[in-house]
Amino acid sequence: MGLQLSGQPMQIKLSDDARVQLSNAVGQLFADEFDRELSEFQAQRLIDFFVRRLGAPVYNQAIQDARGSLQTKLDDLDGELYEPEESG
Repeated sequence: MGLQLSGQPMQIKLSDDARVQLSNAVGQLFADEFDRELSEFQAQRLIDFFVRRLGAPVYNQAIQDARGSLQTKLDDLDGELYEPEESG
């Protein structure tokens, strides 16, 4: 997945291998759940749609989750690593 972080709008891109795997999974889902065959083009269009609609919100939520997890760990540093100093 490639991200552009230079002040430009973020573009999430899937690797060719990831696209093939997702396309196969989407095709299998439609066959199993909806008894419908999708062409490669249709599966790719669905992937593009969901990456455009869900990519940024999911990415942003992952960043927020990581930030929260790291902040919790940083907040615990004093309790975990603090060495009391001897006075006097």
